[in-house]
Amino acid sequence: MTLKGSRAFGFKVVCPGPGFAMLAKAVLSLGLCLQLAAGQDAPERGPQPSISNSEGDLLFLLDSSGSVSYYEFSRVKEFMWDLVRPFTFGPKDVQTSIIHISTTPTMEFPFDRYLSSGTLQQAIRDTQQLMGDTNTGKALSYAKEKLFSGEAGARPDVPKVLVWVTDGFSTDDISEPMQLLKDMGVTVFIVSTGRGNYLELSAAASQPPEKHLHFVDVDDLPIITEELRDAIRDVIQANRLHAVDITSSSFRLMWPELLSQETGYYTIEYAPRGDLARKRTKQVSGAHTSLTLSNLAPETTYEVALIPESNVHYFPPQTTRVTTLAEEISPAQVLISESGPRSFHVSWAPTLESVMGYQILYGPLPGNSVKLLEVDGKHNSTVVENLAPNTTYLVTVTAVYKSGKEKSLSAKACTQEEGSKVRHLRFEDMGPNTLKASWDSADGKVLGYRVRCRRQTGPSSVISVSPQIHSVLLTDLASGTTNKVCVKPMYKNQAGKGLCRMVHMQPEAQGYKHRQRA
Repeated sequence: MTLKGSRAFGFKVVCPGPGFAMLAKAVLSLGLCLQLAAGQDAPERGPQPSISNSEGDLLFLLDSSGSVSYYEFSRVKEFMWDLVRPFTFGPKDVQTSIIHISTTPTMEFPFDRYLSSGTLQQAIRDTQQLMGDTNTGKALSYAKEKLFSGEAGARPDVPKVLVWVTDGFSTDDISEPMQLLKDMGVTVFIVSTGRGNYLELSAAASQPPEKHLHFVDVDDLPIITEELRDAIRDVIQANRLHAVDITSSSFRLMWPELLSQETGYYTIEYAPRGDLARKRTKQVSGAHTSLTLSNLAPETTYEVALIPESNVHYFPPQTTRVTTLAEEISPAQVLISESGPRSFHVSWAPTLESVMGYQILYGPLPGNSVKLLEVDGKHNSTVVENLAPNTTYLVTVTAVYKSGKEKSLSAKACTQEEGSKVRHLRFEDMGPNTLKASWDSADGKVLGYRVRCRRQTGPSSVISVSPQIHSVLLTDLASGTTNKVCVKPMYKNQAGKGLCRMVHMQPEAQGYKHRQRA
């Protein structure tokens, strides 16, 4: 079986292969029976990252009529919870409610009743199917009243989102009440789990339909969950003040375009939640729709207010609450690289706006002599030079913060031995297709030699020998070929400089010739 996805006529279609739905239902039904027999709940899905800085009233229009099977109703309830579970709920965040489509529309609970994830999840689980007729038009008219009713827990001046989950069938007209909802600023998403009329549903959904209308089998609802959730989040964040790019010391505020350069300006007030007396104020022209606030305290919740100062219309203030991240530590890691006999490269991460500069202390181990390098806070690396070969150094990188604090991290670095190259590489004819390569010993504490022979014809070879051996036999060197022979001394931390020669094997009875390669 394969799951196939396609786009057609401006909306998304998810089409399972033949027999997929029946098999999925049978497997799920069997799993549910086994779990009920064992007295266990259905397993929880994995954790989702939380979504904050969103504010809106989210209403589910749930088909609870007799045209929907109990199995389909249960799957839709799971989908509803998966869709909203990452959101933060509260009077200044997201509120949600459910209206049943049945003979008579019914509100399951008001918007402001369940303001935590746990209570909302249980309320969705406890929702019972009402059966009856599919009077969607009546339910939409009822939803128009409740979405703007304080008695139903709805709030003024927040984005309104309607998610209608349907099997595609309605016994009454939906076009007029749906249009009234959209005219009042409600964003409408439609999820059809049946064979609904595309023209009717695409006209009912907000535009464009490819973003607001989904056709999907009830067993494949998880396929669209993330995409639909992101679209809902775009609606409830785009129409209000919210923060992005949050760090330990800054965040960027974004808000809808309310003013222009000619019609007014914005005042932004912000203060730590626990100390509102420390309120700070900034002003920007009406052409702005974003502002970065910096030099903030880490792990601190800020109350932020955006006040549009218009000379044409009154716009109510918008507020949000933003918590900065835990303070990043710099340096969190120190890396030593490109080590040579008399230098090495030091780098560190991360680089932070709150760091004024870095101090690099380094000295040999053991020993008491220490030298200092200073680096600007915008850089994260430097080269330490004029060092002794084959020596271990202790390197300490200290970040000097603008606040006066200092944080350090140390690492060990080893310089390489002073590399020495092999001298006097020579060759001796040892018979057909065979040469003896000999060389004089290299300087320093050599651990061995590596001899590489690259044949013009035939495979290359590498021979490693101990430091006491200064010659090897090279075989299988075909007559009339030119071959490259290189010898390198090996030290503890690196290879020394190699010496290479090109060796030409003359036809038989003429011997060989060799020349040093430049």
